[in-house]
Amino acid sequence: LAGMAGSKMPIPVAHGEGRVDFSAAGDEAEAEAAMRYVNSQGDATTHYPSNPNGSVGGVTAFTSTDGRVTIMMPHPERAFRTVQHSWHPKEWSEDGPWMKMFNNAYDWVTNN
Repeated sequence: LAGMAGSKMPIPVAHGEGRVDFSAAGDEAEAEAAMRYVNSQGDATTHYPSNPNGSVGGVTAFTSTDGRVTIMMPHPERAFRTVQHSWHPKEWSEDGPWMKMFNNAYDWVTNN
């Protein structure tokens, strides 16, 4: 997710499953949230449709502290090209904003 901090991007979801469960004591304190569902004002949300599964604090992705592992509920592979979006700003190139994540993964693998 290098270079993506603060990004607010559209993301496809396939279903409303995958809500994180912090019912065990200490779970939430040890989780490193990497992404959150946000509303149109950019605020974390827990309400449908901005947050399809009601995740606490809008959390939708986690990453390890070293950045080697990231898990997420949304499906950025369904929106990495501009033509995959129903609308996009005219300044977008052929690659949509999610392509940055895939390019980062490629760069990490080829440089480590």
